[in-house]
Order: sequence, then C-alpha cells, then structure tokens
Amino acid sequence: MSAGRESVHVGRDGWLFLIGGSNRVMDRYRGGLRHWLLLRGWTRLIKARAARAERLGIRCLHVIVPEKLSVYDDRTDGLRYAPDKASTRRLARRLARHPAYLDLLAPLRAARDGQVPLYLRTDTHWTAQGCLLAYRAIMRALGAIPPADIGARPQVFSDEVMDLGEKLRDRPRERLDRFMLQRDARRVEVGPLLAAYEAQGRDREAHVGAHVVYRNEAAGADPRRLVLFGDSCAHFDPFLLTGLLAESFHEVHFVWSSSLDWEYIERIRPDILLFELAERFLARLPRDDFDVTVAGQRGTGGRLARLRTAWPNEGRSPAQ
Repeated sequence: MSAGRESVHVGRDGWLFLIGGSNRVMDRYRGGLRHWLLLRGWTRLIKARAARAERLGIRCLHVIVPEKLSVYDDRTDGLRYAPDKASTRRLARRLARHPAYLDLLAPLRAARDGQVPLYLRTDTHWTAQGCLLAYRAIMRALGAIPPADIGARPQVFSDEVMDLGEKLRDRPRERLDRFMLQRDARRVEVGPLLAAYEAQGRDREAHVGAHVVYRNEAAGADPRRLVLFGDSCAHFDPFLLTGLLAESFHEVHFVWSSSLDWEYIERIRPDILLFELAERFLARLPRDDFDVTVAGQRGTGGRLARLRTAWPNEGRSPAQ
C-alpha cells in the first residue's frame, strides 16, 4: 500500500519505498520516447565528460546509486512497476564496457540477500555496508587498494526516524549504523557556504554548494588527488563515500552538485574525477555550469533559495 501523500509505498516487513516526490521516482521505471531521449542525453553527457577529462589527463568515472526499488524489488509486496526498466539498468547497457561508467546495480542486487541490508529499511539511502560495497567496486575500477581495516573501523549506533519513516503517521524508528571512518584524513578546507551553516549549527540543512577538502598524509594512502561531485549518498561529512575515499587517497575534494564546474576541475587538476548521483536525480540532465566559488561566496539564505531554483532536483529533502 502507499501512504504519505502517495509518496511512500509500504512493502514487506516494514520496508518503505519512495514512489513519488518532486523527482517522480516511478518515471525511472517507464519506457517511452521521453525516457529514451533522457537516457540518450545522459549517455552522451557521460561520454563527453570523459573525453574532456581525458584531454586534461584526468581519469573520469561515473557511478549512479540505484534506487531501493531497483535493488529490493522482491520486498515491495505487490507494487506494480517494472524493475527491469530501471534507469540504472538501461544506462549500464548503453555504457557497457565504457571506462567512464561503473554499474553499481549488478553488485548491489547480487549482494541484497546477505545478512546485512544494503539500504535502510525506512530511508532512501544505502546503509554503511551498502556504501562500503560500492566503495570497493569503485576502488577496483580506479586500480586502488582500500586500507586493510576500512571495513572494521568503529561504528556508532542511534535509533532515529528516517526520511521515509517521517512521512508516515506512526513515524517508525530504525537503528542507524555509521562507521567512524576518520583516522588518517583531515579536513583542510571548508567552503564558505558550509562554514556558514556550521557556524549556525545548521549543517544538516546544507546541500547544493557544500564544499570540503580532505588531505591524508598516511604513508599507505594512494598518492592521487580525487575530485568528487556528488550528493547525500557521498556527503561532505566523513561517514559515507566521501569519508571512505578520504581515508584512501592523498587528497579528496567533495562538491555537492550534479552539475560539474570545469573551471574548478581545470584549476585543481585532479588525477581522478568521480561523479556520484542517486538514480532519482537522473530525471534532469545537468548543464555543467556550476560555479563552486560563487556558490560558496554568497552565503546562506537567499543563495540557497536561488540554488534550489536553478537545480530543482537538489537541495531538498533526500526523499523528494
């Protein structure tokens, strides 16, 4: 059944699935000319980005984080949709064997019946273990070796109402496990936008334009510099993908945006350009005209509102 203004579907054993919201999640599982054109646009964009990066001597890799609907279709309990038409599945076919695209849907589906869930039951995001699985796949694709103890770092546990649970009347709670990843990496730079939010104790509200830099001087760190454009599945705090990468590479830059800033990339000249995006945000093709400096210099409030207008699929609650 569905609840929460028709945006949440209640599946088996309390599993909740986002089916509505501003990104029209169910459209990611439909065919038709419009969807075909959108995926063609993404295919062309990914290839063009890779070619531009290659001209700069930069290794480029894209990963799309599948929706929970794409991975755990066996737990939806009768929801009528076509998981075989998932955007991630079709994009993987279009970009099969292309070095700029890494398919995360296949490994996540292969591991979905393990002892530890890969996604939170009442949230749109992956768990620490789901993120760890994707991180290992990314490291293999980049020819990098994870720290030997990365999966055994200390964890903290809390009991919380998550983003889908808060849309239901009974507001179910779920145990949230997070790795305390940060050991060797240190945050050496924070953009003004995020700094302003942190100064007000509102860092949980920061989204598009959040910008941080981590540096890792450990002897075993991969010596390469990595720039990551991503969203809440990576995050600026070091407990998901950004944290895992920061503990692995000498320098990691994170920018919360689905649109690239090529001036920033050319100025930093990373060895690796990594792009991460949740599947629901494939609804809109980026223009790649983001400006990290402008996003940071204009502070909070009005600037964030303008960012939300310019990038309507970002800067919102993750469950939208």
